[in-house]
Amino acid sequence: MIDIHSHILPKMDDGAGDIQESIEMARKAVDQGISNIIATPHYNKGIYENDKQKVVNETAKLNLVLDELEIPLKVWPGQEIRISDELSDDYDNNEIMGLNGSQYILLELPSNHVPRYTERLIYDLQLKRLTPIIAHPERNLEIMKNPHLLKEMIWKGAYSQITAGSITGKFGWRTKRFSKYLVQSGLSHFIASDAHNVGNRGFQLREAHKLIEKNFGPEIVDAFNENAENVLYGMKVKEFLFD
Repeated sequence: MIDIHSHILPKMDDGAGDIQESIEMARKAVDQGISNIIATPHYNKGIYENDKQKVVNETAKLNLVLDELEIPLKVWPGQEIRISDELSDDYDNNEIMGLNGSQYILLELPSNHVPRYTERLIYDLQLKRLTPIIAHPERNLEIMKNPHLLKEMIWKGAYSQITAGSITGKFGWRTKRFSKYLVQSGLSHFIASDAHNVGNRGFQLREAHKLIEKNFGPEIVDAFNENAENVLYGMKVKEFLFD
């Protein structure tokens, strides 16, 4: 199993607080059946200054520790990038990166709205041969009220990623119900943990997959797993049909 969204790197953001917590998270990931995980610390200027080179360096350090402890987990570099109208320039300045250096770039919207420049930004990123993945749209209040906003982004070439905890009900019944709708409508292409720790923001990927298999069948779980692998290796993502 491959997890494309996690906050496993220590002392980078609101995820793992130190290397010991990173190690505990790595062990929990292995227990879940995860063999590869993309570290996606927040990139949000003025709050989390986790530029590309810093993420690459810290990922390498964590992999050395995991190898020494013989924990069978490989960590790859990435970022969860807060959307801004300067984002295109940040890419040109080599401050941000795709997931594992691929063309897939993980974008985080504000929790309560979709900025008006989002459509233009998606277009600008595509001109740079980047493919946006919208992180946890099921937790965005404006998208919950108007799912057509997400559908328009997908029509224009973006993908979306649901948090495993949203599927299991970690974020409440409304988010769980909306997540189910997004899967059923083909408006989600990935399930990822967005794990921050081993407590209240753990992985829950296995549990989410079981619920998806129960509600939609094993072929949908296989498609999500295939898409995660395709992102890791920079290959084409499987597109879902939706109403």
